Amino acid sequence: MPAVERLTITMPAEMAEILRQTVAGGEYASASEVVREALRDWVRNRDTERRDLEALRAAIRTGLDSGPGIPADQVFAELRARYAVKS
Repeated sequence: MPAVERLTITMPAEMAEILRQTVAGGEYASASEVVREALRDWVRNRDTERRDLEALRAAIRTGLDSGPGIPADQVFAELRARYAVKS
């Protein structure tokens, strides 16, 4: 079993009450279990956000490396001209 370290945490009274009710309801055996699961979820979310951010940065790099861009006004003007309805 990994080393265990004892920590003291401070939280708003409302959160402490939710934690106590969760343990009292039998969903978890202890407040420590609740906090450990919350931290595991936080780590997973943080890792997902980091991966998403890196994917976005890679997409931006790919776009920048693909060559010069075309001004949006020019693109839309060309599209309007191409698909203009002839009356």
